[in-house]
Amino acid sequence: MNLISPESLTEKTFRRPLSTRRRKSGWLWGLDTALLVYALATIYPLLWLFISSFKSVRDFSANPFALPSVWQFENYTRAWEIAGIGRAFANSVIVTLGSLALTLILGTLTGYILSRLDFRFKGVIMGLFVLGMLIPIHSTLVPLFIMMKNLHILDTYASLILPYAAFELPVAIFIVAAYLTSVPKELEEAAMIDGNGYWGIFCRIIMPLAVPAMATISILGFLRFWNDFAFALVFINDQSLKTLPLSLSIFSDGYGTDYSLTMAAMSIAVIPTVIVYLIFQEQIMKGMVAGAVKG
Repeated sequence: MNLISPESLTEKTFRRPLSTRRRKSGWLWGLDTALLVYALATIYPLLWLFISSFKSVRDFSANPFALPSVWQFENYTRAWEIAGIGRAFANSVIVTLGSLALTLILGTLTGYILSRLDFRFKGVIMGLFVLGMLIPIHSTLVPLFIMMKNLHILDTYASLILPYAAFELPVAIFIVAAYLTSVPKELEEAAMIDGNGYWGIFCRIIMPLAVPAMATISILGFLRFWNDFAFALVFINDQSLKTLPLSLSIFSDGYGTDYSLTMAAMSIAVIPTVIVYLIFQEQIMKGMVAGAVKG
């Protein structure tokens, strides 16, 4: 029997040809270059927004893609005062946090029930939530306006919080239900043996385990609630209740647009979304992957 020496294994078996290594290295360099170009193309609009916020209107019109000839730092203070961004910012925070709280509580509870319990008409209920995801949101503006007028809740925070939560619930329910399929039922059985009821199981076991899914729901809902313009435009007429997207429209009328102040106000509005994503990005990725693969 011919035995293979360790030296021959090292030199012949595990040593790949130089041409193969070069081809693989070139392929990796090409992939890295393509990803870098894609990243720059994705982040460029955000950088352009911040750079343009320091320009004057004339400078923006003459050189829209160049650096400012004179950096106009007062654009931010003027935009803040003229548009009343302080009050609008507070209104957006109240509406967004209220909608998120309602969506997370109802979505997590419903997703837990649909994923862990068996009962009659469960399939029908799941089908209704699927239909809820298929309804075009803006096609409901007129009937919602009539309904809220009859309920006397126009020009209130509730006129935004309730529709936001209602349209985000189907997505939240499916993300939570898909994520909870990866949680072993033995944990719930052990908790029942220890004397916990359904509420104890939900608060002590399900909610801590569902944090990645809830983080995913939070960022998706935050982006939708924070940036919504159509619902706020239709349901809110009181100036003291206008949200941030509505306050940005003050710089544009039928005759022209003050782009310098508009860019400054938009820069202020976009900062919270960037901060929220950077804080929760790890949990968001975990929740989206688990919901997509294990659901």
